[in-house]
Amino acid sequence: MVRKILEHPSSGFEWIDISEPTLADFADLKEKYKLHDASIDDCLQAGELPKIEEFEAYHFLIIRSIPTELGNFSDTLTEISQRVSLFFGDKFVITVHRGSITYLDRLIENYPAKKITTSKHLIIQIAYEALKTFENLLINKLTPRLDNYEEMVFLHKRKKGFLRQLYYIKRQVDLIRIILTLYRDIVEFFHVSAFNTIYTQDLKDAYNRCSTLYRNTAENTTQLLSIYFNIESNHTNDIMRTLTIISVFFMPLTFIVGIYGMNFRNMPELDWYYGYPSVLLLMAILALLIYYWFRKRKWL
Repeated sequence: MVRKILEHPSSGFEWIDISEPTLADFADLKEKYKLHDASIDDCLQAGELPKIEEFEAYHFLIIRSIPTELGNFSDTLTEISQRVSLFFGDKFVITVHRGSITYLDRLIENYPAKKITTSKHLIIQIAYEALKTFENLLINKLTPRLDNYEEMVFLHKRKKGFLRQLYYIKRQVDLIRIILTLYRDIVEFFHVSAFNTIYTQDLKDAYNRCSTLYRNTAENTTQLLSIYFNIESNHTNDIMRTLTIISVFFMPLTFIVGIYGMNFRNMPELDWYYGYPSVLLLMAILALLIYYWFRKRKWL
């Protein structure tokens, strides 16, 4: 569906928004704004990553943002992020997307209040709002979840599915870091080109902030996984140590019982009146000696 957000005479440039795009939607726009077939094809593809391309009559930009509702077990590019394609020149901006893009709808509704007077400013504002969704996801969702999982790890309150949930957080953070890495070219293009204005510094600051936060989050997630496996390994070692101690207690006792369980005819202890209590006493003394040895070595 094609809708015109702004008219050229009233604002200095045209803003056209296309939702659920098809090739037919570009029939008139292609001739009017001299859009290249390659950028239109890229626009209609589902899995394109962020990039910026320069054509003779316009620039073509693909950005990605975090959807409002992100599932805990999302781990693919299209599940984790929404794409907006932009064709823009001095006199026009064309935004293309599938589904509802919250920050784009908010810009459309609040356009007069934003005091956006040029197409360059609008493009930078859209890119800035897209980057803000990454920061909002980290602050509002990922960080509280990681804090909760960290508490589970250190306080031994792990619940069923904990490791699976932590794995999906790591997958999400890794994919977002890939997207943010590709954003660098877009941010640098705006910062060093003729588009450079006071607003590009805000865009660069938002990118640097997001990049730093997600790098730290990725490190924290990796460390948390490593700590989790170390704790689990130590827990297993504690269990094995307990079982080993128990087996050491019973090994000599079992040895003694095994000897006197053979019932050979020429075993004088079998006919001894005090043989049974003596063997029990010997076994008790051995158990006490083993216990003393373990305590002395601080294994108990």
